[in-house]
Amino acid sequence: MSTATVAALLASAPTAAAATTTFGPAADTYVQDSTPATNYGTSSQFTVDNSPVRQSFLKFTVSGLTEAVSSAKLRIRVTSSGNSSNGGTWKSMSDTTWSETGVTWNNKPVIDGATVATLGSVANDQWVEIDVTSVVAGNGTFGFGSTSTSTNGAYYDSRESGADAPQLVVTTGGSPSPSPTPTSSTPPPSGDPVLVGAGDIADCGTGGDEATAKLLDGISGTVFAAGDTAYPDGTASDYTNCYGPSWGRHKSRTRPATGNHEYHTAGAAGYFNYYGASAGEPGKGYYSFDLGNWHVVALNSNCSVVSCSAGSAQEQWLRADLAASTKPCTVAYWHHPRYTSGSSHGPNTSVKPLYQALYDNNAEVIVTGHNHNYERFAPMDANGALDNTRGIRQFVAGMGGTGLGGFGTIQPGSETRNSNTWGVLKLTLHSSSYDWQFVPEAGKTFTDSGTKSCH
Repeated sequence: MSTATVAALLASAPTAAAATTTFGPAADTYVQDSTPATNYGTSSQFTVDNSPVRQSFLKFTVSGLTEAVSSAKLRIRVTSSGNSSNGGTWKSMSDTTWSETGVTWNNKPVIDGATVATLGSVANDQWVEIDVTSVVAGNGTFGFGSTSTSTNGAYYDSRESGADAPQLVVTTGGSPSPSPTPTSSTPPPSGDPVLVGAGDIADCGTGGDEATAKLLDGISGTVFAAGDTAYPDGTASDYTNCYGPSWGRHKSRTRPATGNHEYHTAGAAGYFNYYGASAGEPGKGYYSFDLGNWHVVALNSNCSVVSCSAGSAQEQWLRADLAASTKPCTVAYWHHPRYTSGSSHGPNTSVKPLYQALYDNNAEVIVTGHNHNYERFAPMDANGALDNTRGIRQFVAGMGGTGLGGFGTIQPGSETRNSNTWGVLKLTLHSSSYDWQFVPEAGKTFTDSGTKSCH
């Protein structure tokens, strides 16, 4: 997920050294292709949709700033009937001369600037926040426009709605200072990057995925989904009916990996179609990205479909990717665990070449799923030996929401285990170390945490 794609709400007190000013919109409206001569400038809402095609426009006049802008946030509120799986693609606009009461589909301005956000699911009566610091550099008039490729339109309160009108929150001097907050479905990022998630997630037959999605509601950062994301077969309907209502609200910040259940559908087509570009190239399903001082790699451990063997395309790509990385710390995730004590699936030797490539390049952490429980291993090499100098710490994080499973023979190196608690694994990625934390579902007490330096 790109750092420009943010849908979050503010949840902390202002920083004393910063000054924050909230500006209301100078104008906001939308246009509609099926009514090309109609103006909607006095409507109490604006909307983005693809059937009919609707585009929205906002502009703000910023004045009175005397110091450099350190943060600018566009805040818009979803209407009570605005729930949508697609909140629109938002861009800056060079044309700010349009009139709220004059613009129609026939004379609409061009949405021609840089993308500031691509929003996933948005929920009724929720505030959404978009970081527009790259656009708002100081005093002046700034425009934003939105489009959508989805027929599931999103609706937002306009300036005519009163207290729920859009806001441009500008902070000058010091650190960014947040504005007052309503409830959030995705908190704002703060401090060092966070990578949080689990595998074995959405099953319409259990309530675990909703329990873990509620945990994500309160944790900012990038979400990983370590395979078997939508049961039973990773079909389009499984994603719509099971994953969408829970983890789907965090889709815009999720970077997934494939599990075996995704391939119950030929070519994992349901998975690749649902996540789109965030899942990597179809037919491969492996990719990488950076978070702060960390290089993050998502791999495809369905080795009978996409080979994991030494010399395979995936293994060669991984070695080249790791060699090219300039980041001092590395974390990888995939579905099938190299090490596990789970009773349903044993340790997987097919992924050993991937583990070895990461070990050879001094990676810190591997996160997997497949067994529906939580297990933490000591730092190990690819052959199962304890290695406190260069070893990789592997987690099994298969407690994302489907039915939980137990343990069989406890494997060497296993340090901590749990089989009765859904939860998420939160990794806080510092510049030269990381913290791990198992965050349990509401009402449960099991947890696990620690800190380790990068190699």
